[in-house]
Amino acid sequence: MPEYRAIRARHSFLELCKNPDAATEVTLQPVERLGVDAAILFADILLIVEPLGVGLTFGVGEGPVIQRPVRSDADVARLGPIDVESAVGFVFDTVARVKKALAGRVPLIGFAGAPFTVASYIVEGGASRDYLHVKRLMYEAPAAWQRLMEVLVDATARYLNGQIAAGAEAVQIFDSWVGALAPADYRASVLPHMKALFTKLTPGTPAIHFGTGTAALLPLMREAGGDVIGLDWRVDLAEGWRAVGHDVAVQGNLEPAVLLALPPYIRKRAQAVLDAAGGRAGHIFNLGHGIHKETPVEHVKALVDIVHELSDRR
Repeated sequence: MPEYRAIRARHSFLELCKNPDAATEVTLQPVERLGVDAAILFADILLIVEPLGVGLTFGVGEGPVIQRPVRSDADVARLGPIDVESAVGFVFDTVARVKKALAGRVPLIGFAGAPFTVASYIVEGGASRDYLHVKRLMYEAPAAWQRLMEVLVDATARYLNGQIAAGAEAVQIFDSWVGALAPADYRASVLPHMKALFTKLTPGTPAIHFGTGTAALLPLMREAGGDVIGLDWRVDLAEGWRAVGHDVAVQGNLEPAVLLALPPYIRKRAQAVLDAAGGRAGHIFNLGHGIHKETPVEHVKALVDIVHELSDRR
């Protein structure tokens, strides 16, 4: 959005995350411009790892880079508990300011990265295709992996609970890269830690559990926890909902690239997602992953209007 790009011209990404006034403005922009049904906090999943001393940076036009990756027993042993309240107090300030500005118009969704996805960055040193360093650590040093997960579960729970205390009415946990794992590895090395994380969250706050490339993992993700299971665009929504069970809500799952097409085609594909949901209670319409930066803003606004219109007919 041009409004966001104007702010980014004045602040680096980390500066923007750490400036509650600017982060509040960015959080509110989609609500004001697009008419979406909830605000999503502007922050980043790696903010909680800065105190670990791993050297987090964001290059211009690049994703996050970890200067000192954690790849051995000794590296993990040096990690101490993360003082979340001191490290990311600015995020809690942003939540409180957004909550006040929204004045009850729409709910605010907070978020965090899942322990596996956060670990994948700090072990790999940044984005990865095959996650070989992560898998090697999981396979060769299970005790170190256990310790790393425990540190991240504790920090993530306190991060999310701090957002809830500041006013977030729901939270989403992004396990963006967990689709790189086979089901057996997920069950052994991720599922116990996700269960632990969900049990630590403030009771009564809805939690959304989302991953990508997770068609083979959906039943396990449901077992791990969450009031809502996010479905990416690679799985048919009706099939995905059957896989997790109709007694849990689902979120998704329009292919983000559809928004590059013109509104008549967007309407057709949005209708298909709604048809797959079948009018069943518990469907949150969303994209099946993040939005592409090339997407025309007017196409996103058209999608919001289309979904509102088609949903009102049901």
